Amino acid sequence: MNKTILFVILEQYADWEAAYLSSAIYMLGKGNYEIKTVSLTKDCVKSIGGFSVIPDYDMQSVPEDYEALILIGGMAWRNDDAVQVKTLVEKCYKAGKVLGGICDASAFLGTTGVLNDVKHTSNSLEDLKQWAGTSYTGGKNYIMHQAVSDKNIITANGTAALEFAKEVLSVLEVASDEKINEWYNFHKLGFYNAAMPKM
Repeated sequence: MNKTILFVILEQYADWEAAYLSSAIYMLGKGNYEIKTVSLTKDCVKSIGGFSVIPDYDMQSVPEDYEALILIGGMAWRNDDAVQVKTLVEKCYKAGKVLGGICDASAFLGTTGVLNDVKHTSNSLEDLKQWAGTSYTGGKNYIMHQAVSDKNIITANGTAALEFAKEVLSVLEVASDEKINEWYNFHKLGFYNAAMPKM
């Protein structure tokens, strides 16, 4: 039985943040995982880069059985409509499932309160405090790293698509640490600089 990973994508989502992670899950996961997309409705969602996606699920049809909920960054997380995702985030958190957010989606997690007792990061602490307001009391746990994982919660800033993917892959144990590091180094350092295994 394949393990399902849910990607939440809103209008003008950051397609590259989804693509690195989803392709790595398929390449390294050896057919044990499947990616499904979730949005506010089942209407077509267009990415920042112009890719159009018909979501698999809307907020009312999300399945209970899934391995991880990944919130992909983009331009719509501060819109009033995005508050509809809060219930899904809270259910995921209470169930102890893997929960991730990158770029503005990481700051959105701050508005739900799930970052208050875990180490985390985002685009900046000041922005996180300003946006999340009284829902966010976790400033002492903020770390200025590209990506941070703690207690099944993974956060990253908007320049950390590869680091975010690496952390999610590790938390999900999609592959061995060696394989995950090889994948990360290949994409981060480039074909000629990454130390690849001898053929």
